[in-house]
Amino acid sequence: MNPICKFFDILFDYYGPQKWWPCQTGARWEIIVGAILTQNTAWTNVEKAIGNLLSADVMSPESVLATPDDKLQELIRPAGFFTQKCAYLKAMAAFMLERELAFEQSADVWALRKELLSVNGVGRETADSILLYAFNKPIFVIDAYTRRVAERHLHLDGTLHYDTLQKIFMDALPADVAIYNEYHALIVAL
Repeated sequence: MNPICKFFDILFDYYGPQKWWPCQTGARWEIIVGAILTQNTAWTNVEKAIGNLLSADVMSPESVLATPDDKLQELIRPAGFFTQKCAYLKAMAAFMLERELAFEQSADVWALRKELLSVNGVGRETADSILLYAFNKPIFVIDAYTRRVAERHLHLDGTLHYDTLQKIFMDALPADVAIYNEYHALIVAL
């Protein structure tokens, strides 16, 4: 068994199933919002911002676009970088209103990823999180935790380019949404 699969088994035996993505409603849009708001901030701050959005009934692409920037910025303030993230949320809302159905129907993960990367404020980690958690597409998310695990436990170079490290994980694992989801969640738990 390859070391990446073996480490998954060790984590799973220790932590058990994680049932991820952490969100209150389980709705696709909340997952997307969380993926954007978690950039450069702790998840506890994202939870506060999402709580504000839910309380204000601003948890749909339509409601995000209809909310004045100053109000939306105040709602997401706990997540930090609220001016930038307001623009990112609005860009993603417009994008999803136009492309969500196509994303549901397409199996071309790499083409979908390329489209997401064209949206203002969406980098590789955010795009891959949206694809994996919101659309159940088989793509492995690389984040700072994955880099640390790769270096400390799997003896890989944690400074490898995102796409290179992702390919190493994806080549070692079955192309399975549930495994990618669970592995990433277990790495975060660790």
